Amino acid sequence: MRTTELVDGFRQSAPYVNAHRGKTFVVMLGGEAVNQRGYRSIINDVALLNSLGIKIVLVYGARPQIDKALESANVDCLYHEGVRVTDDESFKIIKQVAGAMQLDITARLSTSLSRTPMSGNHINVISGNFVIAQPLGVDQGIDYCHSGRVRRIDVNGIRRQLDANGIVLLGPIAASITGESFNLTAEEVATQVAIKLKADKMIGFCRETGIVDDNGDVIPELMPNEAEKELEQYRKDIPPCLSTVTFLQAAIDACRGGVHRCHLVSYCEDGALLQELFSLDGIGTQIAPQSSEQLRRACIGDIGGILDLIRPLEEQGFLVRRSREQLEMEIEQFSVIDRDGLIIGCAALYPFPEEEAGEFACLVVHPQYRDADRGMVLLRAVIHQAKASQFKTLFALTTRSIHWFLEQGFEFAEVEDLPAKKKSLYNYQRRSKILKLDLATVSSTR
Repeated sequence: MRTTELVDGFRQSAPYVNAHRGKTFVVMLGGEAVNQRGYRSIINDVALLNSLGIKIVLVYGARPQIDKALESANVDCLYHEGVRVTDDESFKIIKQVAGAMQLDITARLSTSLSRTPMSGNHINVISGNFVIAQPLGVDQGIDYCHSGRVRRIDVNGIRRQLDANGIVLLGPIAASITGESFNLTAEEVATQVAIKLKADKMIGFCRETGIVDDNGDVIPELMPNEAEKELEQYRKDIPPCLSTVTFLQAAIDACRGGVHRCHLVSYCEDGALLQELFSLDGIGTQIAPQSSEQLRRACIGDIGGILDLIRPLEEQGFLVRRSREQLEMEIEQFSVIDRDGLIIGCAALYPFPEEEAGEFACLVVHPQYRDADRGMVLLRAVIHQAKASQFKTLFALTTRSIHWFLEQGFEFAEVEDLPAKKKSLYNYQRRSKILKLDLATVSSTR
């Protein structure tokens, strides 16, 4: 049983391994996550992503560690507009803390002991002056001193290191063109790096499993506008979950700056990062500028995904078998539902223009996605295409989904009702039921 679960899990993750290989991820590891017992596992998982061919920029924060060090040194810090005012005395301590964390993370990424996830692996960890800072200056008479913001990102320099399969490690301290150093927020560094690199994903960690609703359930996906509403609610909490608030704001900014996906996962749950990236539905919350699911016309690059989807039903006899060559010739007839690069649904419209008719065929939805009327979505798309082609009738042949078609308004028909070409190909041994839909009775909004 354990072997079967391992094999099934490995097979299910394989499409995501292929989809993520060569992509650029910016991972933001806040100081809260570093304080947790599972911190080492997170670092191991980041190293695993690197070994799978994913380009990683790891940005670490140190807010709770800095607060603790300042308190131990009896150094008070002034805040203005929610930003730490970094004077000379506090900056000495901040640099010590940030420098120590950089060394600790580098050491952890250098582990290659046997019986560990990184056994036999060697990763080059590169830190440097990839982020150029500038001072925040003075606001309302308050001098921020050594607190700064990002001025410029050395995109080419970072890409050279990523192309060499190194992990770029960035912290909250950055130098300026005048040779000074400034205290930045990890969230701003991660966001600006992700935007400038045109990263495919930005990933952050929080205490919860993601953004949760009033019932305590994880919200799997949010658009930036929806995320803003959740952010307002989180800020009302006393005390707010700081790691959630800061990353959520960063994710909103990153998405609006062109980053395709931002993911928030728990630093308390072992393997949450891997579950989010390599499973169908993930485990945390995804913030994206548009839905991860898109209905679109199929292209030649979708053939592998369609074959993976239809093969199990062909083997069970539910669908007529199609070869790759046949599918290549017919690909323009297909529509697909694309979920973050994976095909989870498909359907085809085969035209018979002489009889002003079309065949609705090869309707398949992935077993784990059959509870959200995606079959209806594909049917509506095919009906729209058929009506645009001035077809009057839509036919369907099925052996197992008869009632579903009847529920959608189809009626039983006979072999004689089929278009001539389709009639000549009818398989009397298979004895598929024939159903038809009068498109004149279907509204465009159905």
